[in-house]
Amino acid sequence: MTILPSSWRGLPRPALLGLFLFFCAGFADGALVPFFPLWASGEANIPIGAIGLLFACYAGGELIAAPLIGGIADRIGRRPVLILSSLGVGCGFVALFFVHGVAATAIVLLLTGMCESVLHPTIFTAIADVTEPSAHPRWFGMARVSSSAGQILGPACGALLALVSLGSVFLAGAGMLILGGIVMLIAFAETRGSGRAEREPAEAEDEEGLSALLPAFRDGRLAKLLAWVVLFEVSGNWIEAVIPLYAQDAGTLSPSGVGALFAYAAALTVGLQMLVSRFAEARSALWLAAGAGISTIAAFALLATSPTILSLIAAVSLYAVAQMLVGPLVPTAVNALAPPARRASYMAASSVAVDLKDSLGPSIGTALYALAPRLPWIAGIPLVAIASLGLGAAIGLARNSADIAEDEAMPGSAVENYR
Repeated sequence: MTILPSSWRGLPRPALLGLFLFFCAGFADGALVPFFPLWASGEANIPIGAIGLLFACYAGGELIAAPLIGGIADRIGRRPVLILSSLGVGCGFVALFFVHGVAATAIVLLLTGMCESVLHPTIFTAIADVTEPSAHPRWFGMARVSSSAGQILGPACGALLALVSLGSVFLAGAGMLILGGIVMLIAFAETRGSGRAEREPAEAEDEEGLSALLPAFRDGRLAKLLAWVVLFEVSGNWIEAVIPLYAQDAGTLSPSGVGALFAYAAALTVGLQMLVSRFAEARSALWLAAGAGISTIAAFALLATSPTILSLIAAVSLYAVAQMLVGPLVPTAVNALAPPARRASYMAASSVAVDLKDSLGPSIGTALYALAPRLPWIAGIPLVAIASLGLGAAIGLARNSADIAEDEAMPGSAVENYR
């Protein structure tokens, strides 16, 4: 007997399980990020100056591993990668509860980041395996909703556990990811080889060398798309990276107030993402990317004008809307460019672009802020304007590829096997 609500019955089970795993990962990230600095300085005897370096180790693990093993799901299957990566990240969070000192913590975070590097790309790939191309924006929008829901509940649960011990927050995040891995082990059916993928020539698996590991170097269309993604995401990330410093130095928000501000942004995504996705279905990629650019530029303009609470709330709201507009489009476009047998490799290349945002965004943004408090907002306006137009054009080309592929697809797709 199925336990799914009637409105969910008939949907591909692997895609629904992917949404659940996104929730688990969002919960873990939401529990880690706000409390890690407090734990590091208060319980792990880590100097405050080294905390930023440790965050870089986590992102560095992802950047190192994603080009090398990010496409491994194309070789050994989605199921084992999802099981091992979720359990690996969960075990990494458990290890954080026990380690102390900079060196040990850096090693744990590096290894945890390497496991995490294949988690999100493989979930996206599994969803794409069992859903039609025309439905990808909607499913990827639901993935953002699932992750954002976790990012609301993670900090809330962490705030309660922190009353007992800051380290126990990591155990909660670990528990969710280990639960996700167990659910994948029990309920997830392999999706590799669905549709046209099993009919692709075996040459994709026989390729060797850097071009096989980094498809962005082999596919010029993907490289151009990801270049625009990096520029748009890095400059937009300054809102997340710099606002805590900007608000604190201006005396506008306390650290807990900053946490509440970004929890509000995550809640906004949960409430509006699917509405925005339905609105976006009939719009062109250029229209959506331009809208995201205008929304982000408006957020920069508000922050450059004033650091008041109303400006901060409006800015994070506008930035959240911008991410809702383009967030689901990027994995959709990457999947449209990918040969079916190399979906995970292409998604891994996209993951590298996102990881660059998480590493380059804060470092560049805070460096600009150190020169002048309003410089990130002023410099970000022309960069976002250029990036949004380029991104819209690149996504539009990928969308055209998806439409052609869908028209040429044979009826009786293997997607039906997962319903």
